[in-house]
Amino acid sequence: MKNRVKIFIMTLFALGISFSQAQQSKTKKLNTMEQADQYTFRLHENVLRKKVSFKNRYGITLVGDLYTPKNTDSKALPALVVSGPFGAVKEQSSGLYANELASRGFITLAFDNSFTGESGGEVRNVASPDIFTEDFSAGVDYLGLLPNVDREKIGVMAICGLSGMALTAATSDSRIKAVATASMYDMSRSISKGYADSYTDEQRHKIIDYLSEQRWTDAKNGKYDVALHEIPFDDKGNLIIIKSGLPDQLPPDSNPVLAAFYDYYKTPRGFHPRSVNSTTAWTATTPVAFFNFPMAANIKMISPRPILLIAGEKAHSRYYSEDVYTSASEPKELYIVPNANHVDLYDKMDKIPFDKIEAFFKMNLK
Repeated sequence: MKNRVKIFIMTLFALGISFSQAQQSKTKKLNTMEQADQYTFRLHENVLRKKVSFKNRYGITLVGDLYTPKNTDSKALPALVVSGPFGAVKEQSSGLYANELASRGFITLAFDNSFTGESGGEVRNVASPDIFTEDFSAGVDYLGLLPNVDREKIGVMAICGLSGMALTAATSDSRIKAVATASMYDMSRSISKGYADSYTDEQRHKIIDYLSEQRWTDAKNGKYDVALHEIPFDDKGNLIIIKSGLPDQLPPDSNPVLAAFYDYYKTPRGFHPRSVNSTTAWTATTPVAFFNFPMAANIKMISPRPILLIAGEKAHSRYYSEDVYTSASEPKELYIVPNANHVDLYDKMDKIPFDKIEAFFKMNLK
């Protein structure tokens, strides 16, 4: 039990806390891929990229990158709204997916969620499962008004922590004709119940008490503290409140989950200065909304539209995809990537099953 808690705590370090300004500067200098825009991948030679903006129904302006295949004929094309992990930005894995899928014939939109990256919304770096779910439908709004998009052929491709919100959006937006996820996380379940539902009722009450008191602190100070969005406990059952602390160098005895996240967000491989996971943390009271918002509660409503759930064989998050697969109605498919961990599906081109994803959307967006 202690080892599992330790792994859980160390994973949280990788998901949401800041590191020193010196390390940020060092990493920025190292990241030479498309240095001017800080994209963590190279634009495909057969794809055009254009920055765009659009509003969600809350009036927040979202900023995205629109990827369009070159040399297409005049017919309207199928399109995909593409999101990255919880706390990531469009220049990271969502852009990589959008870039690759555009090279395969789709018009794709990778976007920054409300309150993050280049998108609007105050307070910065606050997460709202309701508004983040709405952001997917706002992306569908935008794509469906483009003259070169067939609005009857729009799907969603979501990665990691925003996958649960993509599924939730599809439960109430029938314009989304198909949904695929990679390394899916249900952030409501994760934040309110802990990794593998490990929180006891007593621990959940302690977290609620802490969040309630934190609201007084924020109101008194006139600003919003930041902290981990998943709150760990020590061996005595006390909350561990961490606002920063990821080491500049990864300790040699770090567990594989921590090492995987660190290797993506804190190194030139995936670092981006606007990414919450690369440079800062969510607001400390962010978990409040996730305690109140059960994602994918109506997942059966997606049927008869199809779902594809992709997970790594060795991913610590694999159980989320398996549980959603069990809960969802047909048509549905669970695809396990051999010898892949959670983070491998962010950017490892030799492990992300793009042929599978392409075939899924071409079959179901026709």
